[in-house]
Amino acid sequence: MKSLLQEVCPPDEALLCNESALLVDPVRLFDCGIAAYLLESNRSSYELSSLHADYLSAPLPASDENRPDAAVLAQAAADLAPELERRLDSDGSLQVMQDIEMPLVPVLARMERAGVGLDTSVLAGLSEETRTGIDTLRGEIYELAGCEFIVDSPKQLSEVLFDKLGLPTGKRTKTGFSTDASVLSSLAPIHPIAEKIVAYRELTKLTSTYIDALPRMLGEDGRLHTSFNQTVAATGRLSSSNPNLQNIPVRTGFGRRIRAAFVPADRNDVMVSADYSQIELRILAHLSQDAGLVEAFTSGMDFHQATAARVFGVSVDEVEPGMRAKAKAVNFGIVYGQTAHGLGDSLKIGYGEAQAMIDRYYEAYPGVRRYLDDTVAAAHRDGYAITMFGRKRRIPELMSSNFNLRSFGERTAMNHPMQGTAADIMKLAMIEVDRRLLAEGFASRMVLQVHDELVFEVPVDEVESLTALAREAMSGVAKLSVPLDVSVATGPNWASAK
Repeated sequence: MKSLLQEVCPPDEALLCNESALLVDPVRLFDCGIAAYLLESNRSSYELSSLHADYLSAPLPASDENRPDAAVLAQAAADLAPELERRLDSDGSLQVMQDIEMPLVPVLARMERAGVGLDTSVLAGLSEETRTGIDTLRGEIYELAGCEFIVDSPKQLSEVLFDKLGLPTGKRTKTGFSTDASVLSSLAPIHPIAEKIVAYRELTKLTSTYIDALPRMLGEDGRLHTSFNQTVAATGRLSSSNPNLQNIPVRTGFGRRIRAAFVPADRNDVMVSADYSQIELRILAHLSQDAGLVEAFTSGMDFHQATAARVFGVSVDEVEPGMRAKAKAVNFGIVYGQTAHGLGDSLKIGYGEAQAMIDRYYEAYPGVRRYLDDTVAAAHRDGYAITMFGRKRRIPELMSSNFNLRSFGERTAMNHPMQGTAADIMKLAMIEVDRRLLAEGFASRMVLQVHDELVFEVPVDEVESLTALAREAMSGVAKLSVPLDVSVATGPNWASAK
């Protein structure tokens, strides 16, 4: 996704343009793509040509020798900006543009320009290990299948699973029966080949996407420069590309070992990770004002354990690990509007037991049920859901006559106020952290933002002060009924700072 800056500036002037992005007063910035994103977060394109046609009902003028592409795009931006600003003001979204999105632009420019260090020797060792693992898994799959075939071919895999082995078929695609993750998950209890295929796919994806690819993506300075995107995720969250660092798995062994390759540029520095804890659930407590949920966060108890005690009707001391795990799944499932079917699949339990757990959750936290019902009703009425800070997400699916689409729209309406507010809080935190780093003369640099986490490269003598700054800034950017908890960890690489 190109920014307005990238569209207007020719490649040979990229350095000058980047420098301008670092220094310009954000009050004077206006990005047409971001403005349109706030008005329509589900658009397929935020290119100037598309926006010019849709908002000004006219195609871009043709370029020629006297009017090169850069001039045409600059004029298009100048023509679009007043109209987009007028629409933002009328929509009630101008403040989000002025207070969150535009001040974030120079912050992201600084982070992209700084990049992050990468220890390629760590990845080289991983590459050898994963190649061996992939070969081993492929051999085990052949043995279970009773033949050799191209495991990466969905067509050949489908023939092996459903024709040769006679396993039950699931969804049908244009070329045959589906072999996607959900189908393999359903087959795992029936035949061991399914689990091997899942492991094979995960390992080949990690290898091709990160382990082998990241060293080839280093810049001339030997650092990795990802691009942060403000107009991709409809929730308002940032995404990253080239490479996408949001999808490195954090709970798998190989995912953590990939993160271990991310290191400070100066080996005398350390990596510091500052992470919001359960931010969306805390936002739910604030928005719903459910007394029990607020108490669970303010009492100092383990939140999932407290929920388990309420859901299963036992004292906190009687909560067993299995109960806590189920309560945790329900907690996060509620945030994402998960159904009993979805909860049952994730916990490997029946629909009836899953529905009973959700019902008990709402009995324990009745304010949450009321809040979610009111939120869906408001979205049906208004056509959008909205965050604490005024970020709107329009949900056309709510008007659909198709039950599945309408249900998707209702789940979106439930989770946008939580996910979108979390995105807004993270962006405000980045703006405040960046402001203080500059104002207070820190040598430390903010280099990554992934989900609810900020990652810094920090000189050893600044670790204590940077830790305090991150905690203060991140916990203080929003006032909720429950505390915003920030955990900070330090280590020689990204993995060890988690």
